[in-house]
Amino acid sequence: MELKILKPRKSINKAFLKIKPNRTEIESFKMNLIQLLDRTNDVESEEFHKNLVIDFFKKTYYEPNHFVNTKGKTDLVIHNGNKAKSNVGVLIEAKKPTNKSEMLSKNKLNAKAFQELVLYYLRERITNKNLEIKHLVVTNINEWFVFDEHLFERIFARNNKFVKQFQDFEAGKKSTNVFYNEIAAPFIDNIEHEIEFTYFDIREYEKPLRNDNPKDDNKLISLFKLFSPEHLLKLPFANDSNSLDIKFYGELLHIIGLAETRKGSKKLIDRKKKGERNTGTFLENAIIQLDSLDKINRLDNPSHFGTNQEERLFNVGLELNITWINRILFLKLLEAQLKTYHKGDKSYEFLNIKKIQNYDDLNSLFFQVLAKQQSERNEDVLEIFGKVPYLNSSLFEPTGIEHGTLFISNLSDDKTIPIYPSTVLKNKNGKKRTGNLSTLEYLFEFLNAYDFSSEGKEEIQEDNKSLINASVLGLIFEKINGYKDGSFFTPGFITMYMCRETIRKSVIQKFNETKNWNCKDLDSIYDKIEDRQEANSIMNSLKICDPAVGSGHFLVSALNEILAIKNDLKILQDRDGKRLKEYQFEVVNDELIITDEDGELFEYNPTNRESQRIQEAVFNEKQTIIEKCLFGVDINPNSVKICRLRLWIELLKNAYYKNERELETLPNIDINIKCGNSLISRFELEADLKKALKSSKWTIDSYRIAVDTYRNAQNKEQKRAMEKLIDDIKSDFKSQISLNDKKVKRLNKLKSEIFLMTEHPQMFEISKKEKTAWNKKLKILTKESKKLETVIEEIKNNKIYEEAFEWRFEFPEILDDNGNFIGFDAVIGNPPYGLFNKKQNKKVALTTDKLAVELLKHKYPEATGGVINAARIFYAFGIKISSKTGYQCMIIPYGVLTDTTSVKLRKHIFNNHSLLKVEAFPERDSTKRRVFEDVKMSTAILLTSSSKANNSFDIGVSYNREISENRAEFKTQELVELNPELVQIPLTDTASFNLLSKIYKTKDVIKLGAISPCITGEVDMTFGKSALTKNDNDKLLLKGVQIDRFIMKTEQSQISQGDIEFINEIIFDDIGSSKKIADSQTKRIALQGLTGVNEKHRLKGTYIKENIFLANSCNYLLKPNNYDLELLLGWFNSSLLNFVFKTRSTSSNVNGYEVDNLPFIDSDSNSKIQALSHKILAIKEQNIDGETNLLEKDIDYLIYGIFNLTKNEIKIIEKANA
Repeated sequence: MELKILKPRKSINKAFLKIKPNRTEIESFKMNLIQLLDRTNDVESEEFHKNLVIDFFKKTYYEPNHFVNTKGKTDLVIHNGNKAKSNVGVLIEAKKPTNKSEMLSKNKLNAKAFQELVLYYLRERITNKNLEIKHLVVTNINEWFVFDEHLFERIFARNNKFVKQFQDFEAGKKSTNVFYNEIAAPFIDNIEHEIEFTYFDIREYEKPLRNDNPKDDNKLISLFKLFSPEHLLKLPFANDSNSLDIKFYGELLHIIGLAETRKGSKKLIDRKKKGERNTGTFLENAIIQLDSLDKINRLDNPSHFGTNQEERLFNVGLELNITWINRILFLKLLEAQLKTYHKGDKSYEFLNIKKIQNYDDLNSLFFQVLAKQQSERNEDVLEIFGKVPYLNSSLFEPTGIEHGTLFISNLSDDKTIPIYPSTVLKNKNGKKRTGNLSTLEYLFEFLNAYDFSSEGKEEIQEDNKSLINASVLGLIFEKINGYKDGSFFTPGFITMYMCRETIRKSVIQKFNETKNWNCKDLDSIYDKIEDRQEANSIMNSLKICDPAVGSGHFLVSALNEILAIKNDLKILQDRDGKRLKEYQFEVVNDELIITDEDGELFEYNPTNRESQRIQEAVFNEKQTIIEKCLFGVDINPNSVKICRLRLWIELLKNAYYKNERELETLPNIDINIKCGNSLISRFELEADLKKALKSSKWTIDSYRIAVDTYRNAQNKEQKRAMEKLIDDIKSDFKSQISLNDKKVKRLNKLKSEIFLMTEHPQMFEISKKEKTAWNKKLKILTKESKKLETVIEEIKNNKIYEEAFEWRFEFPEILDDNGNFIGFDAVIGNPPYGLFNKKQNKKVALTTDKLAVELLKHKYPEATGGVINAARIFYAFGIKISSKTGYQCMIIPYGVLTDTTSVKLRKHIFNNHSLLKVEAFPERDSTKRRVFEDVKMSTAILLTSSSKANNSFDIGVSYNREISENRAEFKTQELVELNPELVQIPLTDTASFNLLSKIYKTKDVIKLGAISPCITGEVDMTFGKSALTKNDNDKLLLKGVQIDRFIMKTEQSQISQGDIEFINEIIFDDIGSSKKIADSQTKRIALQGLTGVNEKHRLKGTYIKENIFLANSCNYLLKPNNYDLELLLGWFNSSLLNFVFKTRSTSSNVNGYEVDNLPFIDSDSNSKIQALSHKILAIKEQNIDGETNLLEKDIDYLIYGIFNLTKNEIKIIEKANA
């Protein structure tokens, strides 16, 4: 084996390296580590030393959130939770310092301590099926060996032969020495893989640990982080865009005047309830001013903001608040950046109550300081804000809604608000502050209690402040902005993965198209690049779009990924064309990390020429990519503002000084992020622009130049001129395209005919008959003309087109010189989920105009089926706006890949495009494992290509918040052949898929639905409520919870939830379906309609007699002509059918169509299966806990025999059902 030894710093996530530990944490770490070292005793036992390690971990990091103790025969474990029953995250084998014979060394791992660690790992991973192990450690207190679990998974857990030896050893109950000497040691000796691990000796840290020089403490930072739960348990850390800083979020909401509420599974942001509102909060202050000045009724379109006055006040007030808070948070990041650039110089602080004493001062900062160059500023603001740079950003120009309603200066200054109960603010005694503060003073003190300087070198945060950076702010922006619909922030590990997978493919495609190459990967591209300038031009021609852009998280991830790809291709260069070869750019935890050749984090120093070169180069690269490559659209204007802000923040991170006082100005990137309804357009993408261009004085090139000029406008006058020019160009195109509309052409023709008939005198007298025909024709023409005029006017004024987005010409970058729509190279995003205008859990998921739904059905027939689902529409739309060789990648509900309503979309993809990759995240009960913490839903990332080329695709399945390393590859044709009617994409590995394929290809297979279709239970528990009783003289009602395999539960003590209920037949006869009521009077198989995704048995059915009613949480099968119910029940409850079901289902529902698709064969063995099923039912009728496992096993093996399964195939089924 080859050993790769890492020092602590090298093994730590580079994004985590950027996080500054605070002074209190470092002092606690030093004290506890010194205590650990000083208490070691050569004459004491290993148990004694093990307890020292436990104490160190508990005191320093892990109490009270993580349980640390021994587990079974394992020396020491750290649990992922604070209970002993929570899963183990870290396994530790501890030796005493003098036990050198069993301890491994840097050069020799194959020692008893390592062999013990392997045994502990297998017991936890294989026997206990623990998928949450993160690290494994061996220590003798002085020396530490730390292994990532992925290494053990790859080398040990995935080696079937080795696992079999372990299982045989465990079954044989032999001495552990047998495992160590006869199984583990020889296996380890023969490992050919590289073994990577972290090694350090704490004794090497003695000097910085024990001296009194605070600067030396920086040498302990990597050691402090290595022992932390953020590293050992891989927990999210402060700048992690996967996690929210709850304290910051909660107090910010309080200051704004908002509260988080839960409605069903969604957390919504809303105005505080009456009685809890404070008039001093930003929101309530704004609402009072809006109301008293009657601003809402003066708006052009008040109904756009709500259906009543209260709704409108809230929505306008919130939009204003988001604008103001966005600016303030951006300025806080700017202030922190300036202080960092100037080595902590406090004279660069400007967001405080001394400089900004009221809302007028804040308004002046926005518009008289940040939006004006130093030379144009008034003397009074120059004196106060002399060190605040000019930014030339649209962020600091009044918005339309401010012009129409309020500026922040309109807010009342004399109001206060109570301090948040869980405030971060402390009094002189270190206790939480109480009482009231003026709103501005509160906001500034609150922001000053956090550290916003996220970019910089590794050092200790001396003020003990928590870190808030752009990633965390992005999450907070998204949550506040998603107040209407409970939209969900996409975690960083998802956006990072999706951008990486999609953009790298797009880059390869772009180079191949441009250079006529046939490269398969980036390495091949790198080998062929000869001209760095040309390669950059090709990269910068990429066009990436998020059509439901939200907070802009995907675009930020895309920006980082493009920079990382340029780094990998070695084409990153400064403005003079000199390569940045001494620096490494990579994306870690969705953060762009820049390190020098020594692995040190890059830090901008304005006085250093090389540092200045790098900072300028990164800023210019980011600006170029944002302007040329990234595009976004969202229907929510607040989302658009936040997205623009996120991109400006990314530029701000690398802002540089042009001279001693001036920062490089920020471009007007707002033109790439637009507001509108992505799905609704008046003009089709295929609408002919050629005729419009011929009639117009503008060309596509002049349009592009106008947009470029707008982005880099030097002043407001130039920007306004470009805005007007761009509006004129679009208006001209719109008018010209409208003239080519078929309806308009027909109307003009009709008007011409009418004109000729009525305005031109007749040369000859016409007869009465001719006059009648003339009048009739004129009447018909006039009627048709008026009808067409009405239709055209309705289309122009229809509400559904109010927010229509004209993809046809809004982005000139995706048009060729003739005006043809080329499309985007990649469309990426997390579209809205839910059904349009459909009640789900007593509420409507997504509301829209009925006409809009009909329009969407017409435009995207491939996405229709059942009630219109937003995710399906967006995916079909993503394909439509892509180029002919473009890629689409979205995270969507997994049901889109399996349910019957999405068949058309799946067939459309398989028949016309290429499915490349699926990353599935099955539903989990644990909020910590879900992709979206507040959504108990199976989701999947789907990656497709517009072109029809790929013959295979791969699937990864992850049960945690991470991307799966285990991939299964499938051939597209085989998948389609397996189920041509539904073309479902199964959640399974290659071996299971092949087995599934074999099952359905077995001779004489028929589907259960062909014998007895699955039907939903007759009693709707909502509409049938009036018929429910507690009277046991009435007919029994069975609910899903009362059904198990071969069991019907009729006693209250037997069910875990709800009550045993009955049905009043007389009442139900009036409200129930007569067909289903008739079914209830027959013998049936009752099936549980809802089972846990992670349950061993997903299929649960039993036999029921006549006159028993079934709730709609059940399904049922009626007796077919040729088969007995007991036979069908034996098949239904079998392991093979359970396996088939589990490979295809990813939701809790046991849907009728899924049951109908289960396989069945008319076999000679069926009489035996029926007899066994009869026996099991008889035993269970006597005692529901009666032992029937062997009988059930007999049924399983009879069915295995029917399908001629091998031993290995049976193992696949039994493993899947375990």
